[in-house]
Amino acid sequence: MIRVVIADDHQLVREGVKKVLSVAPDIVLVGEAADLASTLEVLEDLEVDLLLLDLTLSPTHELDALRTVVERFPGLRVLVLSSHSEERFGIPVLKLGAAGYIPKSLTVDVVLKAIHKVHAGGRYLSESLADILAHEVSSPHPRYAYERLTDRELQVTRLLALGHPVKQVAAKLDISVSSVNTYRSRIFDKLALKSNAELIRYAIHHGLVD
Repeated sequence: MIRVVIADDHQLVREGVKKVLSVAPDIVLVGEAADLASTLEVLEDLEVDLLLLDLTLSPTHELDALRTVVERFPGLRVLVLSSHSEERFGIPVLKLGAAGYIPKSLTVDVVLKAIHKVHAGGRYLSESLADILAHEVSSPHPRYAYERLTDRELQVTRLLALGHPVKQVAAKLDISVSSVNTYRSRIFDKLALKSNAELIRYAIHHGLVD
């Protein structure tokens, strides 16, 4: 029996996953959570084989929830379930330790196939994500300049692009104002930008902000 937990902040999504899992006799949903704190509590309290994790659980950056779960439960198999594009987050979640990435648009049979494959010790890659991964492995250079940004630089980029002043960015990330300014300088260098206005346009164009 595969014991699964679903962590998603939308109740309708959780209900939908329940219906999907109900058609598989060897899969049982043992818990659910709507935020990161309750997800960690559920994982502490229950025996879980696999976590279906939505990326929107973190208030600051989409990858923070996954990073926290992987650090706290290194042996847990995690399948990321997200409405974000594979092109944007597919490779980063794999690098952080997820066993697969499932777009929420996938069909029931594909979701069940992914769960079974990951539980058996494999990784689930859609055809499109496999193509993206192959391109990254074969290419010596990233396809987009923003792929050269570190996780922290990407966090700063998104917050600045959303219009937050430097002091707010520092407070949200619990770092100093001078650190934010340093990150901003590095970001401008890597992306070949000269102003916050250019940064906002760049972020919107490349889908770095919703």
